[in-house]
Amino acid sequence: MATTTQGNAVQHDPRRWWALGALVASMLVLGFDMTILNVALPTMARDLGASTGEQQWTADAYVVVFAALMLPAGLLGDRFGRRRMLITGLGIFLAGSLFGALVDDVTLVIAARAVMGVGGALVMPLAMAVLPSLFGADERAKAVGAVSAASALGLPLGPIVGGWLLDHFWWGSVFLVNVPMAALGIAACVFLLPETSDPASPKVDAVSTAYTAAGLSILIYAIIEAPQRGWGDPLLLALFAVSAILITLLVLRERRSVRPMLDLSLLAQRAFLLNTLAATLVLFVLSGLMFVLPQYLQAVLGYDAFGTGVRMLPMMGGLLIASRGAPPLLAKFGARAVISGGLVALAFAAILGSRTSVGDGYGFTALWLSIAGLGFGFAVVPAMTAALGALPRDRAGSGSGLLMTVRQVGSATGIALLGSLLASAYGHRLDTSGLPGAAADSASDSVVGAHLVAAQLGDRALAASADAAYVHGMSLVLLVSGIAALVTALLAAALLPNAKPAEPTDRPAPGKDTDMAPAAANANTAADADAGQ
Repeated sequence: MATTTQGNAVQHDPRRWWALGALVASMLVLGFDMTILNVALPTMARDLGASTGEQQWTADAYVVVFAALMLPAGLLGDRFGRRRMLITGLGIFLAGSLFGALVDDVTLVIAARAVMGVGGALVMPLAMAVLPSLFGADERAKAVGAVSAASALGLPLGPIVGGWLLDHFWWGSVFLVNVPMAALGIAACVFLLPETSDPASPKVDAVSTAYTAAGLSILIYAIIEAPQRGWGDPLLLALFAVSAILITLLVLRERRSVRPMLDLSLLAQRAFLLNTLAATLVLFVLSGLMFVLPQYLQAVLGYDAFGTGVRMLPMMGGLLIASRGAPPLLAKFGARAVISGGLVALAFAAILGSRTSVGDGYGFTALWLSIAGLGFGFAVVPAMTAALGALPRDRAGSGSGLLMTVRQVGSATGIALLGSLLASAYGHRLDTSGLPGAAADSASDSVVGAHLVAAQLGDRALAASADAAYVHGMSLVLLVSGIAALVTALLAAALLPNAKPAEPTDRPAPGKDTDMAPAAANANTAADADAGQ
């Protein structure tokens, strides 16, 4: 591409907007891929016989790998070329999507999701990192906004696109739809993007990366297996201990490093730490709810996949509306008031939702989903903005990386913990008396499995018991989420500083590579906040 950098000045090329279009398409794919799978889980449970635990892993495999590789992926791009690594990431994402669409075993689907997580971890940070080489300071904000908006727009599209595909094609179509979009992104990167790098960036620490990946994976595995094995199972206790040791070794290694890959010293800044914890809790709850809702809408209320996607829009609509309406409230009332208010709204919605009964129709669900979406948006965007605003300018990039990593960990643990709570409550409440052993096991695996068994046996009592057991488990998840959000709201009101956003006065000299780093990090994080991943 003719767009080059001379010194620190960007020479504009008319094709830069085509390159931006390719980046927007790539981020759009990542955005709706975070939600498209949720509506497919019940279908996969029916077609592949996936248990609740296997469904949790299908969702979590992507998130765990994404969290473990986010920071090293960004550093790889800095050292070896951002365009090269972006193409590599899109290629890995394409391969994982194609593999996931063609296999017919749930274990292989989980493996495909993990491969997609590797690709996503490369694409997400590098899509933003290449913008300064394409656009000058006068256009860069518009470009950053377009890429950020694409990530956010993908969220409400995911359930709708996924639902339509599942109603017309087989379950693998939710993976196959990624292939042409990723291929388009690769072609555009090859022909339109310039190569940029920063050889002075910190080296990728393979040992720290291994500690992160192994520690998180073992922790998530133990949480997901707990409902079946029991929380006191010796193997699970050993796994929890190993996970704690690995994460402790990671912390110790990063604290000793001169140029750490994961700058944990940032957590010593009170405003950054508290806002990061608030944002992580919100995303913990959001990920858990996105896991339990589709099965309720499909199995209990009886909607098809497309109908399920459409009926999840009130939460996404509330989230997007609030994320756009939060900045003026933040400027007027300060971060503490807006974040606390958002958490209170979230707590109210979750506790209201916990009152759901089997006989309630969709209207009640739409009500508390809308309130939950507003609560999410008013809590998470100001929390992330305030967290980055608390950082020194020269550490905005590392702070954004740490925030995104912690956020991914919160999402993974939300799916694992709240999904395990659901599985445990469902299994204890379901009445399988009188069923043959194999049929009882299938019914206990998931509410979708119970409905399949009930249909085969003509057992209406089993279907009714499964619905009641699932609603009981979902209500328990919502109640726990509401209490957690309320406690966090009280802590935020008591401990968060109430700083209002101020106009920056210490901008670096125009043309420097750093002049957009905080803005890019902030916009990228805001997009991720909208995503809830």
